[in-house]
Amino acid sequence: MKEIIQKDFEIYFGSEVLEKLAEILINKEYSKIFVLVDNNTKIHCWPILSPYLVNVQLIEIEAGESHKNLQNAEKIWTKLQHYKADKHAVIINLGGGVISDLGGFVAATYKRGIDFINIPTTLLGMVDASIGGKLGIDLHAFKNAVGVIKNPKYIFIDPIFLNTLSAAEKRNGLAEVCKHALIDDKSLFEKLQLTENKETLDTLLFHSIKIKVKIVKKDPFEKDLRKTLNFGHTIGHAIETYSLKNDSNPLKHGEAIAIGMICEAYISVAIQGLANNELKKISQYFIDRFPKYKGKLPAQELIEYMRNDKKNEEGFINFTLLKKIGKAKINCHCHDELIAKSLDYYQHL
Repeated sequence: MKEIIQKDFEIYFGSEVLEKLAEILINKEYSKIFVLVDNNTKIHCWPILSPYLVNVQLIEIEAGESHKNLQNAEKIWTKLQHYKADKHAVIINLGGGVISDLGGFVAATYKRGIDFINIPTTLLGMVDASIGGKLGIDLHAFKNAVGVIKNPKYIFIDPIFLNTLSAAEKRNGLAEVCKHALIDDKSLFEKLQLTENKETLDTLLFHSIKIKVKIVKKDPFEKDLRKTLNFGHTIGHAIETYSLKNDSNPLKHGEAIAIGMICEAYISVAIQGLANNELKKISQYFIDRFPKYKGKLPAQELIEYMRNDKKNEEGFINFTLLKKIGKAKINCHCHDELIAKSLDYYQHL
């Protein structure tokens, strides 16, 4: 078991973390313990966790980004009230990004804040959503439009949960692992290009987690360095929103962000001087691993979504771009024309 101890929270990684969770819960003596699950994690992940817990109350929601909304937040608050949860209760979020975002938001706002613990069960949750304290819900399909920043008390990351995932869901999380490499560590990107087999996945996973923790520790409230984590997300979130509104089988977060990283790497060539050969490597990496999006990418509609992005400042669409693989530049702007060209670039790969 590996530990990353921060001022406000602790991360435990490895095959013995659930035993550590049980030990902590006994010593903390919470008044009530709630476990938030979705209909998938209740079936596949709760049986793995349940032997380590006693006297807990399950709260279940439907799986999927479309359920990360105010209606479900209210449903969970109401359940907490029904079970007479006080300020000394704790919520354990067992799931991927939707569960950790929503469950953390509910915990941070219920009775002005109760403790919560994240047990991410997806690759995306392990390397990104469960770490950093960004909590929230979507509003009218706009990603994370309402939220707060508060860290979980503990994060327990056990790679055993990866065995419950489909290949598509593992791929979904791989986009964020690669993002960490592109903004901070060229050597990690080179390793990802070479291999992603089971033998090395845990090592790559822990490496990616350390990058996220390092950045969040230096800039917890996204004043500066933490903005580097937004690479691929300005265009990616717009595409994700468009897909949620228009597709019967919407893109997963990682799939949309992969497209966003290709497009924003294209913009980086013009704005930050990213080398063309590095653009080609980035594009090829994602094209080889992610299915090509067959839907439309209407530039003007997507740009309008980008204008509503919470990262914008002073009326400008805000980008994090790449100077080179492993080196990012924050607070970049570009003309709508170049955004449209980047979408066209992706569609013709």
